[in-house]
Amino acid sequence: MQATGLFALDGQVALVTGAAGGLGRAIALAYAQHGARLVLSDRAGDGLHEVAAQCASLGAAVHTVAADLAEPAQVHALAEQAQAAFGRIDLLVCNAGMQGPDGPLLAVPAQDWARVFQVNLASAHALCAALVPAMGARGHGRVVLMASIAALRGNGAIGLYGLSKAALAQMARNLAVEWGPRGVCVNAIAPGLIRTPLAYGLLANAAFMARRLAATPLRRVGEPHEVAGVAVMLASAAGGFITGQTLVVDGGTVISDGS
Repeated sequence: MQATGLFALDGQVALVTGAAGGLGRAIALAYAQHGARLVLSDRAGDGLHEVAAQCASLGAAVHTVAADLAEPAQVHALAEQAQAAFGRIDLLVCNAGMQGPDGPLLAVPAQDWARVFQVNLASAHALCAALVPAMGARGHGRVVLMASIAALRGNGAIGLYGLSKAALAQMARNLAVEWGPRGVCVNAIAPGLIRTPLAYGLLANAAFMARRLAATPLRRVGEPHEVAGVAVMLASAAGGFITGQTLVVDGGTVISDGS
């Protein structure tokens, strides 16, 4: 294959969850720019229609499915509608997620524990269970799970979130082993601090930002397109020999001791 086609997604059908958010929107737009057909999902709202219109303006065929991934029945319905939209799913991006409550891990109420794990882990597992077998039957497929650097180190404030994302990264490794022989690559992306609406509160906290940037070798915040670029690579021929990995996109934060 020529290098010019390494990142092409022409003819591929991608399902992207959390598509109205900062990272999901960037991934959807990048996939559209690289030729994919798209099934975009998020909770009902104007944001989903806006990103769908943006992708369509780039020439992509787009289908939307409103779904709340905290509800297992809606996850099941999403999988069915996504497959029906274009007849198959080649690329699955499980990007939807929630942080849950801040505070000590041992103080998390049971209902919050259940909701965070449903949205961040169980919904991704259910979508994989519904869509990956057909990928394996065709001998090709890609799954990208959105983890976090919170999965890679301890945190006294968002321990539940980190725990759910660590489980997601482990699921990528397990599924990579199980489905690699049938041509399906499964990977996770672990972003650091990225300039998205969900991070605006942290970005406005001068004391936090001073500490974070001092501990980040690149001395800046990441941009959504920098995560989307990794998602394109993992979905394309360029990422064809990568599976079971968690790719860290954080400007070097987790490898730095802050000196």
